Amino acid sequence: MQVEDEWEGWDGDTIVKLTDGSVWRQEEYHYEYRYAYRPKVTIQNGCMLVQGMSRGIRVSRLD
Repeated sequence: MQVEDEWEGWDGDTIVKLTDGSVWRQEEYHYEYRYAYRPKVTIQNGCMLVQGMSRGIRVSRLD
C-alpha cells in the first residue's frame, strides 16, 4: 500500500488516503514533518508506519 498522493507528515489530526481506497485518521497526537510522494505504508495492530517516518502512529479506519 501507498499514500494516494503527496505526504507531508503527521500534524496531530491527519487524514490519510491510501492507494487501496481506504481512509484513515490519526488517533494519537504526534507532529513530524516529512515530504514524500506516495510513500509506502504498513498498518499493523492499529498502527500506521509511513516509510521515512520515525515511528508508527495509532490510526482508525474511516471508511
